[in-house]
Amino acid sequence: MPVKQKSQAATRLQGLTPQAIQHVIATANALELGRINDAERHIQGALALFPNHPEILRLLAAILQMRGQLADAVATMQRAVALRPDDALYYNTLGGVLSDNNDNDAAIASLRRACDLDPTLAIAWFNLGLVLMRCARSEEAVIALRKAVALAPDHTSARVMLAEMLRASDRMDDAVVEYRRVIALRPFTGSAWWGLADLKTVKFSDADIEQMHRAMQHRDASDDDLIALGFALAHALEQRGQLADSLREIANANLRARNRRVWNATAHSAQLDAILQAFSPPPMTSPATLGGKVIFIVSMPRSGSTLVEQILASHSLVEGAGELPDLPAVLNEESRRRQQPFPLWVPQMQPHDWQRLGQRYLERTAHWQQHRARFTDKLPNNWLYIGAIRAMLPAAKIIHVRRDPLETCLGCYRQNFSAHEYTRTFADLAAFWRDFDRAVRYWQRTSPHHLHENVYEDLVANPEAKIRELLAFCDLPFQAACLEFHKTEREVLTPSAAQVREPLRRDTARAKRYGSLLDPLRNALGMSPFSE
Repeated sequence: MPVKQKSQAATRLQGLTPQAIQHVIATANALELGRINDAERHIQGALALFPNHPEILRLLAAILQMRGQLADAVATMQRAVALRPDDALYYNTLGGVLSDNNDNDAAIASLRRACDLDPTLAIAWFNLGLVLMRCARSEEAVIALRKAVALAPDHTSARVMLAEMLRASDRMDDAVVEYRRVIALRPFTGSAWWGLADLKTVKFSDADIEQMHRAMQHRDASDDDLIALGFALAHALEQRGQLADSLREIANANLRARNRRVWNATAHSAQLDAILQAFSPPPMTSPATLGGKVIFIVSMPRSGSTLVEQILASHSLVEGAGELPDLPAVLNEESRRRQQPFPLWVPQMQPHDWQRLGQRYLERTAHWQQHRARFTDKLPNNWLYIGAIRAMLPAAKIIHVRRDPLETCLGCYRQNFSAHEYTRTFADLAAFWRDFDRAVRYWQRTSPHHLHENVYEDLVANPEAKIRELLAFCDLPFQAACLEFHKTEREVLTPSAAQVREPLRRDTARAKRYGSLLDPLRNALGMSPFSE
């Protein structure tokens, strides 16, 4: 550890009694291993003694962040930073909680401040790279990640993220090498094992499976490692046809993740009710021509939205921008300005307010408007904000992508998502699917000329006809390159990166292979039990 970091580490504990220091150290160790229940238990002892100490507040903010209490985490960390305004690690922690709270601009500013205060703090460079990657700022992300690796060659998380960038650039073999390098350095690194599994092209060997089993018993494996290892092992078992064993590993991994943060399906449905009610009837909108450059692609994850974007991005007039954070960021800005959460402020909005938000979105996405006439925004959960899109950007096109609900929910359940907590149980998945379904059906009825439904199974069965329909809806002339989308070279940062670089396949459905093992999911979705 550099001298400056050692000095700051010592001063962070100043003013604490030996007993409180023991609590702080135990809390930090538990957080390092992802043991949130243990961390909570230890922090209570420290809080009872020193409720306003900055280091205790910093650790409390990290716990609140892991629990999903993000507004409280931000407020707590801001208190801590105010008490230690020159500590890089504090700005690093603040940047992390701001990003989780969808305030990426503030997160980037905080993390850059951390890097300015201490250019040797590898974790700050890593977190900066991570947030930049989420914001689709790939070139800046790679610079930050390479800086993290240069400062800490054994920083396995940074190396894993570099492998992700290699994968996004279609350098699959190089990505495999980087993942394997991480595993050689730290065999229980779950994110590296999961990275290999998520490439969809790696065939795991007997030795790999045995190594994963050993890694899950390693005393230094954190909860994050064990969750990712569980999903990776499940994929390896599925490859071998051990489907019951695969589902068991997925269930265990999801249970471990759910112990941290429980999804509230009832609250989510109530939020959707409030959103639909706020936009019924639709409000007066921005000028009718605003937003003509934008094509929104909304969906559940694992439904084929990346495929649709790849098809559109193969057109000479369309830039495939990926999963942009800008729409929810603009709405969050307005919520902070009005000091009310979305959608409570919607009834107060006038046409000029919606125009202001629409122009703000276009300002934030100016980078994607430089080279081609149109650009895509495929952040999946933007289906929640279709009403806001229609009000802010009336000329924007909206494509909602859907797939068979059983296939969609199974795809989500077996994917190691870090930010989709509804994927942990069949009941939550089914509830989320129903919310998605009723939202897009509502908007399809009320705005039929502005929404286009793309059904994955129909696209696979009749690609040329469906691609022509898609292009016509977007007011784009037909181009043959859209039929050969797999030849288009571009960065793809989603789990479908490998699939969209292959010709269209008709064998991607997997639910039938599981047979009656998926009857609990079928029951949650209101479907009949499996039958041959």
